[in-house]
Amino acid sequence: MTKRLPVVFFGHGNPMNALDDNPYAAQWRAMGAELPRPRAILAVSAHWYVPGTLVTANQYPRTIHDFGGFPRELYAMQYPAPGDLGLAARLTDLLADYGAVGDERWGLDHGTWSVLCHVYPKADIPVVQLSIDETLEPALHFEIGTLLRPLRDEGVMIVASGNVVHNLHAFAWGRHPVEPFDWAQRFETKARECLLAREFDPLIEYESLGEDARLSAPTPDHYLPLLYAMGASDEHDGVTFPVEGIDGGSVSMLSVLFS
Repeated sequence: MTKRLPVVFFGHGNPMNALDDNPYAAQWRAMGAELPRPRAILAVSAHWYVPGTLVTANQYPRTIHDFGGFPRELYAMQYPAPGDLGLAARLTDLLADYGAVGDERWGLDHGTWSVLCHVYPKADIPVVQLSIDETLEPALHFEIGTLLRPLRDEGVMIVASGNVVHNLHAFAWGRHPVEPFDWAQRFETKARECLLAREFDPLIEYESLGEDARLSAPTPDHYLPLLYAMGASDEHDGVTFPVEGIDGGSVSMLSVLFS
């Protein structure tokens, strides 16, 4: 019997983390050395936020450079991981009630590859991406996560990539370190407390958490991947935080490991 694989939520942050040899990249590499090697990876990225439940059905998914204004070296980066058509078909079956269909136009966006290039740098593990349906309420994103749980017993690692706190309007783009905003620290602390206690309802209904939530997740795209990871976990999982820190004052780099 295949050993159940963990679920990981990565705070991916700035695309330059793919190139920079900084503490976040080092911690991702350390995670890669400790994590088991899956037969395939299912990635849920903040950057595929569209109307509909789509699954990449490419044998060789392209590397998408979905950002602007960065150095040429970043656009030259490739993460040539293969796809997995069998896993794509399995996903469309699991998520049939959500109208899941295969998609050959998308590939691997930077929410996926900017982290995986450190965790599994050989790019030799098949990767399939699942879109985030922008029309759904938060509770349904969590529900989709619960439907993904069987994959953990099938050799598939579920990887969600976003940021618990993601406010680019408040982000300090300079290279000098800045102190985190109080609201960012408070919201991240609340999230950590809820995750450790498996009190998921406040995190699902995060908009009810007031001004700190409004500032920390002014748009839902980077926050919602956390709900997929929460849903794919179960009561037997421990919760740890292998990567920590708030970048630029307003982007949480917190990673959450359910195992």
